This record gives sequence, structure tokens and C-alpha cells, in this order.
Amino acid sequence: MSTLDEPKREASTAAGAAEQSESASSESASDTRFKANGLEHETTDEEAEAIGEAIIAAIKTCYDPEIPVDIYELGLIYAVELEGRHAIVRMTLTSPMCPVAESLPLEVEQRVREVEGVGSAEIDLVWEPPWNPDMMSEAARLELGF
Repeated sequence: MSTLDEPKREASTAAGAAEQSESASSESASDTRFKANGLEHETTDEEAEAIGEAIIAAIKTCYDPEIPVDIYELGLIYAVELEGRHAIVRMTLTSPMCPVAESLPLEVEQRVREVEGVGSAEIDLVWEPPWNPDMMSEAARLELGF
């Protein structure tokens, strides 16, 4: 399984902190955002990294229509895993009452499925930890005036 390193944001829970710590300890000195951890035999490390970068690029084309920042930079994507050619995206929304609660996860799934090298994709919509503005990247904070 390959795992996308979570964006460099403060952990909202103790579990998140432990996961970030584990992730950080296995990172190389490079700033790669996608790494292989016990990768399935179907994909090489280089292929997994390229697929991971393409998945991130695809996710970055998805926007909440009320906010002029892509959902990745907003911090709505908690994790991306690649099991062979199957991509799993763990994400949240800014609120359970978000007007795009039904359409946005479907859009993300469609965009990820279209990535070359991805055979199938699924979205794991989670509410824990709840999203908060601290999860935004520095770029998103600047764009939104935080």
C-alpha cells in the first residue's frame, strides 16, 4: 500500500499527531508528498510516486464553489492511499451541511479515477477530526486573508 503524506498541518487529534509522527519518521530528506510503504507488486516506487502526484494534481482541480481555494489546500483531504491500482481518498467537508456535500465527493472520485494508472477509486468521507481553518495550507490562508 502507498500512502500520501498528509499535508504539513498541525494535527487536530492525538491520533492525527501519532500518524503525522509515524509518517515524518519514515520520510526521506526529499520533499516528496507521495511515498511507497510496502507497495503492492503491481506498481514500482517511481510509478506510485508519479500516480500520487497525478492524484494530487487532479484533486487540486476540485473547488468548493463558495471558496476560491482548491480542496487540497483547504485541508479537506486527510489521506490518499494506493493499493495496487486502487486509490482511496479520505476526505471531509467544511461542514456536514455543506451545499456540495453530495456532489463534491463524487467529483473528487471521478477526477481521481481519470488519473492514468488508477484502476479504481473510492472516497471515504469522514467527519473526525472535524475540519477547521487551521487545516488550511499557508497558501490557502494567504488567498483567503487569514
